[in-house]
Order: sequence, then C-alpha cells, then structure tokens
Amino acid sequence: MSENKKTFPDCLYFVTLTIVGWINLFDRECYKQILVENLKHCQEKEGLEIFAYVIMSNHIHIIARRNNELDLTELLGRFKSVTSIKFIKEIINNPQESRRDWLLYQFNYFANKNSQYDEYHLWQYTNHPTELFSNNVILQKVNYIHENPVIAGIVNDATTYVYSSACPDSPLRMCEL
Repeated sequence: MSENKKTFPDCLYFVTLTIVGWINLFDRECYKQILVENLKHCQEKEGLEIFAYVIMSNHIHIIARRNNELDLTELLGRFKSVTSIKFIKEIINNPQESRRDWLLYQFNYFANKNSQYDEYHLWQYTNHPTELFSNNVILQKVNYIHENPVIAGIVNDATTYVYSSACPDSPLRMCEL
C-alpha cells in the first residue's frame, strides 16, 4: 500500500498520483499511452470507475471509486507497480528517448533512498485520496482537474486537451457523476 490513508469501497475520491521528484515523464506520448492503457484495464477488469481525470507532465488527477468490495488504495498501489515496470521498459527500449540515462539515474537515486525498491522508484508514495462528500466539492475538484492544463499553459481551452475528461475526444471512457 502506498500510504496509510484508507479508502472505502463505493466512496468517491479525488486522487493525485505523482512521479518522484516531479520529473516530467508524461511530456512524451508513449508514457501517456501506457497510463491510458492501464487505466482502461483497471476500468474493465478491476472495478475502477473514473468520473474525471487529467494527465499532466508529472502527475495525474483522478476522481474515481472502486465499485466492489476491494479498496481503491490497494488498486492504485498495484497500478503504480505495474506502470513503473512498463515505464522503465519503455525508457530502456525506446531509441528516441533522449533522456534515458538521466531518467534511469533519477529513478535509481530515488530507489536508493528506500530499501523497499531494488533498482528504480517512479511514483511518490502518497495518493492523497480525498473523499468527496458533497456536490459542491465534487464540482470544485472537477473544475480543478479540467483547468489544470489551462493554468499550466498547455492549452487555452480545457476541452482541447486530449488527456483530460474535459475533452470529448478523450481516450478514456468516463462514468457520469
């Protein structure tokens, strides 16, 4: 488990998953695709319901719940483990990755800070799960998620950022709030 803060089945949460050292890994399409593929898997096979999301350069925000008896935090821990392995494999094997040595050095540096990791550590420990308890809080978090790429200067209009639930062409299917 990536942190002590427990989540409960069928409750709605705002979650942030961040790369260690705020390293900009998701500024490359191939890593965003790995995230999307694995989120889709979690939706199809693990009972993950996603209501809003955005993939930024070094973190993702999600409003989600797990619609069965299992814990969302446990699923996110497995998600981070699986995606870490896939990211490292992509970094090593992608001949177009100009930052290969630097990225591997950084992820190795963070792994050496904790004996839990053998060679590389990619995700920060915490998911920051915050239970969403009212419609006002849910709307505030959805707006925050959708405006992230606008505030970061990536796009001028939230609906044009493909890796966000604000975009009609988003690669992920959303559940209705």
